[in-house]
Amino acid sequence: MTDQNPIAHRLRLLSFATAALVPTSLMLSYPAEAHFLELIPSHEVLDAETGRSLTLDLTFTHPMERGPVMPMAAPAEVGVLTADGREDLSGSLKQVERDGEPAYSLDYEVTEPGDYLFFAEPAPYWEPAEGVMIVHYTKTVVDAFGAETGWDRMVGFPVEIEPLVRPYGLWAGNLFTGVVKRDGEPVPFATVEVEWRNDGSVEPPAAPFVTQVLKADANGVFSYAMPRAGWWGFAALLEGEEPMTNPDGEQVPVEQGALIWVRTRAM
Repeated sequence: MTDQNPIAHRLRLLSFATAALVPTSLMLSYPAEAHFLELIPSHEVLDAETGRSLTLDLTFTHPMERGPVMPMAAPAEVGVLTADGREDLSGSLKQVERDGEPAYSLDYEVTEPGDYLFFAEPAPYWEPAEGVMIVHYTKTVVDAFGAETGWDRMVGFPVEIEPLVRPYGLWAGNLFTGVVKRDGEPVPFATVEVEWRNDGSVEPPAAPFVTQVLKADANGVFSYAMPRAGWWGFAALLEGEEPMTNPDGEQVPVEQGALIWVRTRAM
């Protein structure tokens, strides 16, 4: 369609050209909106070479951009789920400092072969830029000594991703598939954000490359092919059913995140 106002048309073209001249570095310097609670074990597979000991790090950050780290209050719950049941690990948490902000770490030693599902429920985080309280229910699975049983156990979080692919022993390029669930039921067309935990070897060429965004299907199922070795975070983001009170005493919406971390290795 021909523009009926040539002056307005030229002004629009000028604005587009001006925007195109903005350096990529400036565009990437804007604060990221994709918050991820990292729950990263020192190993995703334990064997005779690695031994029985694990260290798990909990950091609230933007993984692909390597920060900034956001201040994190003590988690409401941290634990592990095994064939023997649920174990509270809150007493093992140690507060540490990462980039000048509080984060957490814990040490754990496995006692027998099996799959160990580590999980964390953080304290709600107030994000004034988005006007929401954020609660990201996070988990990761570690296989000990080749048992390979129990990796699809569910923690029982209000929102949670059920893996349909064993979440360890993954090569770069593998397809990860999961089901987004709320209260145990699939969530149709849920939005899922995906980020790679950047080790400094990749510089995103533009803002859309920082966070991959996809939607689950009508049955809550999503898939993503992980193109690089390292840790990948999958965050299904849902609006909470009840508001929360922010630090100013106001009732505000809640962003509930269902997160799972998996590691790929180069073949």
